[in-house]
Amino acid sequence: MKLFADTANLDEIRELASWGIIDGVTTNPSLAAREGRNFAELIADICEIVDGPISAEVVALDAEGMLREARLLAQIHDNVVIKIPIGVEGLKAVTALSEEGIPTNVTLIFSANQALLAAKAGATFVSPFMGRIDDVGGSGVEVVADIVQIFDNYALDTEVLAASIRHSLHVLESARVGAHVATLPLKVFRKLLAHPQTDLGMASFMADWETVGDGGNVEKVVSEFLQKR
Repeated sequence: MKLFADTANLDEIRELASWGIIDGVTTNPSLAAREGRNFAELIADICEIVDGPISAEVVALDAEGMLREARLLAQIHDNVVIKIPIGVEGLKAVTALSEEGIPTNVTLIFSANQALLAAKAGATFVSPFMGRIDDVGGSGVEVVADIVQIFDNYALDTEVLAASIRHSLHVLESARVGAHVATLPLKVFRKLLAHPQTDLGMASFMADWETVGDGGNVEKVVSEFLQKR
């Protein structure tokens, strides 16, 4: 499963990129607004940090406006993916962009039926919002699983991008049911790494290593050994 960073903060993106594990970035108007920067410059900077799909969302509400914005955004960088909300106008825009070879990420997906329509229109990605589905008493993982199964049934090329990830379990559930991508914020990436037994194990190892004395200086010991060879 590919992992995307769900943020528009350059410091967070640089941090995650340094880990060597992110495959792309998703942004939205809310995330971009928090940065207080020129939107085009922000997207361009993100594209310079991460070599993968970078979602940039349109804000027009009609298909013609979406297309105008999308065509401009696509010129920023080859890796830009146009994020478009599901709806009649969104489907019209996705269909046109697909014919033009411009990749799209259809967002605000809350049902498998919506995802199916987006895939039929030619979406590159569909983004079911797991956390928000859970918030209203639904099951985000079941929606993701349904979408994956439907796409598999009919050999649809659209990738399922699990979004609105709130915690580590969402990531695990997405991977179990076959989501192609999960996009998550830095705080959830950190939670994926965390485990109390890892902390206890490291503390035990270091306590034992301190008993080695001067020989415990790995750099010194190895350098001296190499010099003697």
